[in-house]
Amino acid sequence: MKKVTSKDGTKIAYDKIGQGPVVILVLGALNSRKSGAELAKLLAAHFTVISYDRRGRGDSTDTPPYAPQREIEDLAALIHEVGGQVYLYGHSSGAGIVFEAAIQLHNEVKKIAIYEAPYSLGIDASKAAGEYDKQLKRLITSGRKGDAVALLFRNAGMSDKQIQDMKRMPSWRGFEALAPTLAYDSALLGVGHRLPTTHLAGINTPTLVMHGGASSQSMHDAAQAISAVVPEAQLLTLAGQTHHVSPEVIAPVLAEFFSASKR
Repeated sequence: MKKVTSKDGTKIAYDKIGQGPVVILVLGALNSRKSGAELAKLLAAHFTVISYDRRGRGDSTDTPPYAPQREIEDLAALIHEVGGQVYLYGHSSGAGIVFEAAIQLHNEVKKIAIYEAPYSLGIDASKAAGEYDKQLKRLITSGRKGDAVALLFRNAGMSDKQIQDMKRMPSWRGFEALAPTLAYDSALLGVGHRLPTTHLAGINTPTLVMHGGASSQSMHDAAQAISAVVPEAQLLTLAGQTHHVSPEVIAPVLAEFFSASKR
C-alpha cells in the first residue's frame, strides 16, 4: 500500500500492480481498493493497475465537507503520482468520477470505460432517487449505518429476506463501516441522479459503455442513454452479467478496449 496527498490534504491509499500503460480502477458504493484486487490481478499482465480507496474508505482519510470535486482532485493526485496519461475504468457510481475526469483532466486521460452508471431516466425515477437521497442522509446523520446500507440494497431491488441474510454475513460489518460514504455516491450522481445529458455530450475521450445482460432494465436503459449522448461512445452488453460483474468476464473486454490503437 502507498499513499498520495490530495489537494485538500486527504491521504489517498492505493495499491499498484503490474507493468505497462496505467489503468486506474474507480469503484462504486461500499467498495474499497480491495474490492478491485481480483480485476487488478487479471489486468496486470498487460497494464500497471492502480486500485485505490476513495476518500473516507479503507486506509484513506477524509476531510469534510464533502464535495464531488474533491474526488476529481483525488484522482488527479493519483494520475500525477503515476506520471499521467492513464486509462480509467469506473464501476457504478465510480463512473460519475470517471466521466468528470474525462472532462476536467482530458489531457491526462486516454480512454474511459464504465459499467452500469446508475443514472435515473424519467421524472418518476428521479423523484424516487431524490427521496432515497433524503432518507439516506437522515439515516447517516442519526448514526443508523446498518439501516443506510439496507436502504441502498432495497433501492437496488433486494428483498427484505435477502437483506436479512446479508446481515448475517461477515461482510456486513464492513458495509456498515463504509455507510457514511453512501452519501458521497449519491452526491456524485447529482440531484435526482438525473442523466447529465448536456455535460456528457462534452466528453471527447474514446468511451466504452457497458451493462450486464442479466441486470435490471433501468441499467440497460441508462447505458443506452449514455452511449447516445457521449460522442465517441461504444455500447456493449456483457451477456449473463448483473451489476456485480465478474472480473473474469470484464477483464479481457477492458484489456482489448484499452489496447486498441485509437488513442
